[in-house]
Amino acid sequence: MKERTKKLMIIPFAAPGLLLIPLLAMLAGGEMVWSAFDFLVAGILLFGAGSLIALILARVEKPKYRILLIALLLIILFLVWAELAVGIFGTPVAGS
Repeated sequence: MKERTKKLMIIPFAAPGLLLIPLLAMLAGGEMVWSAFDFLVAGILLFGAGSLIALILARVEKPKYRILLIALLLIILFLVWAELAVGIFGTPVAGS
């Protein structure tokens, strides 16, 4: 496996590290309350986005297209996250 590919594989596996932030906030007595299902969904979203970012970085050669695709992916991720959290679009999967 190429060295560059090994480095890119770090990106998807950063999801558990990011999920430590809300977990530690909950354990410290914060007001945020997530269920195990919330952590699972967040992990799937973060791992999927990280995997797609690594794929874009590995396959897309032109920097302009890389930036555009990654920005589009992040916008979609944030919109889905916001819909699941607070229901900005009012779909049936919306949060409280």
